[in-house]
Amino acid sequence: MKLSIVIPVYNEERTIGEVLERVWAVDLGAMEREVIIANDGSSDGTRRAIEASRWIGDPRVKSYDCPINLGKGAAVRIGLKFATGDILLIQDADTELDPNEYGRLLAPILEGRTDIVYGSRFLESTGRVGLRLRLANRLLTLLTNVLFGARLTDMETAYKVFRRETLDGIRLRCVGFDFEPEITAKFLRAGRRIVEVPVAYKPRHVNEGKKIRWIDGFDAVYALVKCRLGA
Repeated sequence: MKLSIVIPVYNEERTIGEVLERVWAVDLGAMEREVIIANDGSSDGTRRAIEASRWIGDPRVKSYDCPINLGKGAAVRIGLKFATGDILLIQDADTELDPNEYGRLLAPILEGRTDIVYGSRFLESTGRVGLRLRLANRLLTLLTNVLFGARLTDMETAYKVFRRETLDGIRLRCVGFDFEPEITAKFLRAGRRIVEVPVAYKPRHVNEGKKIRWIDGFDAVYALVKCRLGA
């Protein structure tokens, strides 16, 4: 069994090195792993930070650069294209989510209970999440549940883990943050079962590098409706 960890990154020179260290520090037992870094046209020192990592020379680490910034969805799709693992895991390049959760995220798949796991920031009570973010996520998740008959609590989570074959017959097109609702909608439309597990969350603010904006919420709604209509 092999795990591919896909890390989309855009202007995260302060955190990408730490994230790589955390990813490799996780004990996965006998499971093989690889890391796919998709640098989405970063304009800061992200490339230098990646090259400075002691892991960049490891053959299990692959790094790809896009000459311009296209968006998170485009970066994830690049990573998925080059991933060779049986299980695919998306890991953001910031430190909001902790790779130490991998065991919890992988367990339902390895136990044969599901082929897709989402790490929910809202299954367990937390006071860390700001009201605006909590409200926006709740509305988008509710819309997802209504449109696709799901019972999710955190559609927008970055922690999405799935067996490779769950992507069979699914064509991903979104290039921005609307990737999150698109892949969720297409999983659900294809009849895939998504299991959620609680994960810890350490949110950051815009002045710390957070990039998602209110306009991305409208893009998410559009993506959900478009997928529901079969586009």
